[in-house]
Amino acid sequence: MPAVGAFPYNGRMGDDRKSILCIEDDRETAELLFEDLTERGFEVSLVHDGSAGLAAILRTHPDLVLCDVSMPVMSGFQVLDELTAIAPRFRDMPFLFLTALTDRDNELKGRTRGADDYVHKPIDFDVLAAIINSRLARVPRTEPSPRTIELSEQLSEREIETLTWSARGKTSDEIATILGLSKRTVDFHMDNARGKLGVATRTQAVVKAVTGRLIEP
Repeated sequence: MPAVGAFPYNGRMGDDRKSILCIEDDRETAELLFEDLTERGFEVSLVHDGSAGLAAILRTHPDLVLCDVSMPVMSGFQVLDELTAIAPRFRDMPFLFLTALTDRDNELKGRTRGADDYVHKPIDFDVLAAIINSRLARVPRTEPSPRTIELSEQLSEREIETLTWSARGKTSDEIATILGLSKRTVDFHMDNARGKLGVATRTQAVVKAVTGRLIEP
């Protein structure tokens, strides 16, 4: 395992391995990430706080970043905010959050900042590897897919409104009051939106709408 602040050769000169920067303050988790991802053929670097992570991104230009959310010095959310503000050239670099925080508000907070995925701890390394490979192979997150454009055209104005207010943490009763509708009508629009988005729950519908830029929370 590399020492703190050490950055192994990142595969830019003839080595086709993808480079991954892991920003993780828990040393045991960081070591597990390093060992597993290295065994899977990735070139892995580690840092243990957000400030060092941001500096490492700017210095080493990794192919993908895995970033914990709750860290000393600078949180994962702050890292992504700073990166987006000062270095827009990194907007196409996959950025995945690793976190033990499982509540809906934190997941929405991460996704609305432009994170490509949100991986919960304890980590299932097979799932993580599948997500990493998928993200490395995909088109830039800033380019809307034909499917996203199609969905934006299918959602009605009311469905977009109810999804937007739900993303802002409002309940069906509160949304009904805001929009001057009955709770039953709000539920009807939410269920219609869920069906069009092809997901099982309303939370999944909100997350998909946010990440697909169908709504602006």
